[in-house]
Amino acid sequence: MNWIDRTITNHLLHAMDFFPAVLLTGPRQVGKSSLLQMVAKDFEYITFDNALILQQAKSDPELFLMSHSPKLILDEIQYVPELFSSLKIRIDNMRFEALSNNKPRECLYLLSGSQAFELMQNVSESLAGRLAILPLQGISYREQKKISCALPFLPTEQYLSVREKESVDLSDLWEIIHRGYMPRLVSSNDDWETFYASYVSTYIERDVNKISHIDDKTDFVRFMASVAARSGELLNYDSISKDIGVSSTTVKRWLQILQTAGIIFLLYPYYSNHLKRMIKTPKVYFMDTGLMAWLTRWVTPDTIKYGAKAGQFFETFVVSEIIKSLLNAGKSTRDLYFYRDADQKEIDLIIQDGRTIYPVEIKMTARPHKKMASAFSVLESVRADDIQIGNGAVINLYHKPLLIDRNVLSIPAGYL
Repeated sequence: MNWIDRTITNHLLHAMDFFPAVLLTGPRQVGKSSLLQMVAKDFEYITFDNALILQQAKSDPELFLMSHSPKLILDEIQYVPELFSSLKIRIDNMRFEALSNNKPRECLYLLSGSQAFELMQNVSESLAGRLAILPLQGISYREQKKISCALPFLPTEQYLSVREKESVDLSDLWEIIHRGYMPRLVSSNDDWETFYASYVSTYIERDVNKISHIDDKTDFVRFMASVAARSGELLNYDSISKDIGVSSTTVKRWLQILQTAGIIFLLYPYYSNHLKRMIKTPKVYFMDTGLMAWLTRWVTPDTIKYGAKAGQFFETFVVSEIIKSLLNAGKSTRDLYFYRDADQKEIDLIIQDGRTIYPVEIKMTARPHKKMASAFSVLESVRADDIQIGNGAVINLYHKPLLIDRNVLSIPAGYL
C-alpha cells in the first residue's frame, strides 16, 4: 500500500496547537489511526482492538495511563468509556501546571473512534471544551490526484483561479466512483468484492450490534442496500420500511446509526420565510460510492456508467466530494442545503457562506446550458432576509469552466 497525503493534516496540526486532546471520528477504515500515527510520531500508539489492552484499561483506567507515555494515541476509544474521567483529570492538571509555570499547554491525547453514537455521549459528558472534534471521510478526488488545493468548494472566481492550476483529468471518473474512497482500496489492488463484504459484516457485528441488537444481520444489509438505492433522493421512511419488512420506527433508528457513523449524510432543505410551498423532507446521500455500488450490486465501472443509475451515482459523487472539501478544511457541513417545492422546482445544492448563498445544479452532461439553472430564480425572494446570492453553478462533465448565464458558471466535476 502507498501512503496518500490527507488534506485534513494541516487542520489536524492546527487543532493540536490549541487543544490538549483531539478526536478524529469517521467511518471504519477511512484512515483515522494511520493519519494520527503519521502526524504524531512521538506519541505512543495504543489500540483497543487488542482484547488484553482493552481489559487493562477498563479494569483500572488510572493504572493503565500511569503505565504508558504521557502522550498517547488512543485508537477506538469508544470501547473504553471508563478512561474519559481519568483523561479529564490529566488534561486539567496539565493546564493548571502550564498556567502556574507560564508554560505553553500541550496536546496530550489523540483519540480516534468510529462508533460516534456512544463516543459523542461520553465526550459531551467528560471532555467538553477540552478537545477538538474532527470528522474524517474517505480519500477525496483531490487526494487521489495529489492536488494540493485545500480550499472548501465554492463556485467563486477566486476558488476557480486556484483550482484550475492543477490537474482536472476525469478519464477515470467511473473507476473512482465504483472503487470507492477507502484508503486500502485506493492505494492497493485488493479485491473490491471481498473488501466491502468484509467491511459490512465487521461494521454490523462490531458497531451496529453494540447500539441496536439485530437478530438477523441480513436485515440490516438489506436496509443499507435499500438506503443506498435511494442515495440522492428524498428520504422516505415508509418506502424503506415496506422494502425490507421492518417498522418505520426501526428504519429511523437504523438511519441514525448510519448517520452518526458517517456512512450517510442527510441534506436538509433550505428554509426562509420568503420561500413558499417548500418540501421539508431531507435528502439522503451515501458518503462512499464504492460501498453504495457494492450494496446495490453494480459490479463494474461500466455497468454504472451506462446504467439507469448513472446520474444518481454522479450526483452522490459530487455531493460527497463537496462535503469532504469542507471537512478537510475544518469547515462545518451545517450550511449545505437543497431546495424543492410543491411546484417541482428544485436546486440540487445550496451552499451558504456567511450571508451569501450559492445555488448549485449537478448534471451528468458534457453540454451544459443556462436552462439547467432556471430554478435559481426562486431564491430572489430571500434577499429580503438580507441574504446575498452569489454565483450559481452547474457542475458537469465538460472539460473547462464556462459562463453560461449572468452569474452562472459551468464547472467541471474535476474542479471539486
